[in-house]
Amino acid sequence: MPATSKVTTASAISLRPSYKNKPTTTKMKQIISAVLQEKLENVPYQSERASQLTKEIADAVKLQLKACEFPRCKYLVQVVIGEQRGEGVRMGCRCFWDSETDCYATETYTNDSLFCVATAYSIYLY
Repeated sequence: MPATSKVTTASAISLRPSYKNKPTTTKMKQIISAVLQEKLENVPYQSERASQLTKEIADAVKLQLKACEFPRCKYLVQVVIGEQRGEGVRMGCRCFWDSETDCYATETYTNDSLFCVATAYSIYLY
């Protein structure tokens, strides 16, 4: 019996995702916003709980992004929670990536006692 072999040609291999198969900033913002609303609505700031809450939010955002099933994408999620004292905060980030395939989204949530900034990065694996 002849053995069957799987042959791939150069034209069958795609180095970049099609537009419909890659995350968009809009979709990522919707996911982050929904998670922040669900996890932080009517939650007072407690320094003892902030560390665990940041992990829960980051895991929930990452889980929902993975559920979208965009092929060959990895996600990084960063969450910062602080006490609302009327002071300002500045955050920055530098990334080395392909602007045609990779993207990020940031959302903020505030209530009377806390603020939260969540950023998700989608990185396409070649």
